[in-house]
Amino acid sequence: MNNQIIKAIYFQKLQSIAQLSKTFNKSIPLITKSVNSLLEMNLIEGNDLAASTGGRRAIQFKINNNLNTYTLVIALDQFYTSIYIFDLENNVIAENVDNYNPLKNSTKALETIIRLTEAIIVESKIPVTDFLGMGISMPGFVDTEKGINDSYDKQSKLYHIKKHISDHFNIPTIIENDSTCIAFSEQKFGAAKNIKSSLVINLNWGVGLGMIVNDQIFKGSSGYAGEFSHIPLSDSNELCSCGKKGCLEVEASLTAAVKNVQTAINAGEKSSLEGDQHNNLLAQGDALLESALNGDQLAVANLGKIGYMLGKGIATLIHILNPEAIIISGRGARAGTILMPQIQTAINEFCIPRLAQATQLKISDTNKQAQSLGTSAFIIDNFIQTLFHTN
Repeated sequence: MNNQIIKAIYFQKLQSIAQLSKTFNKSIPLITKSVNSLLEMNLIEGNDLAASTGGRRAIQFKINNNLNTYTLVIALDQFYTSIYIFDLENNVIAENVDNYNPLKNSTKALETIIRLTEAIIVESKIPVTDFLGMGISMPGFVDTEKGINDSYDKQSKLYHIKKHISDHFNIPTIIENDSTCIAFSEQKFGAAKNIKSSLVINLNWGVGLGMIVNDQIFKGSSGYAGEFSHIPLSDSNELCSCGKKGCLEVEASLTAAVKNVQTAINAGEKSSLEGDQHNNLLAQGDALLESALNGDQLAVANLGKIGYMLGKGIATLIHILNPEAIIISGRGARAGTILMPQIQTAINEFCIPRLAQATQLKISDTNKQAQSLGTSAFIIDNFIQTLFHTN
């Protein structure tokens, strides 16, 4: 019971004994006993009083953030590596974000990941023993149980990335798919909170999907559910990163929008982006989003194109899964006000109205931070019980 209660307090931030009793359907005396035990171990502390409901205001409990306990997050996408240190209240203690580090060169990529992680530990001056655990989140066919990324062949350094990282730092380590982490973050802290059935789209250089079914993260029979980007909805002849033609990703990702804008500028179209010199995809993507939000017509039009293709894919998801909500998260969610009208247009065109009307469309406020926050939350979910043995 203690383990369940401390997790509930972490995910909800503040909980009273009455709220915990309702959450777990357990008696007030039993919950009180567990709460007192956690107080004695100094793992939680009383905080603000809950709002009055007519009687005495109840004490709310929170995680004790003076435990000198942290999580270490390695958040990867196809091109960039970001490292974060969080405390137990989800505050970022240190970060080194958006380091260009393409995963195609697996040996060099792993070396860079280790170097950046070593640097942030040194910079933070946090002893290795104060880390509750490490979490790696990355694209691909991540098998959490086996600790591998099956998108790489067995000779690749990134196939066994969890083992390499865990052995190097001697810290308990988990690995999870990036879109699953984003969905977990939105479920616990963001736009999917209190929604039992939702689909969370990770709009980044590709297009990922995390699924929440009956209030649980759904991964499918082999853990690889959610390959939204490879639904064959595109008429383009361009090859996808998976080596096939027709995948949604080639027309519904930030990479697609950046390429389309550059092609249009080369063909003579006018834009505030014309003449910009960017030496990497991140800078191009950020410039595109910024220009679109400032009203650049070419940027708006091309983000609209990927929004329309996303909408076609979303219509398919609605027909198959009938979710309560679909949430756009990830790096591209920053352009939500531009994407949403085109997404809605495609849903109106391709989706049965009765089904479409039963699904809310939302844009995440967490967006770019969702991956790191969700990764940290998975570390807590997996390792928080170790606090009982160290305090």
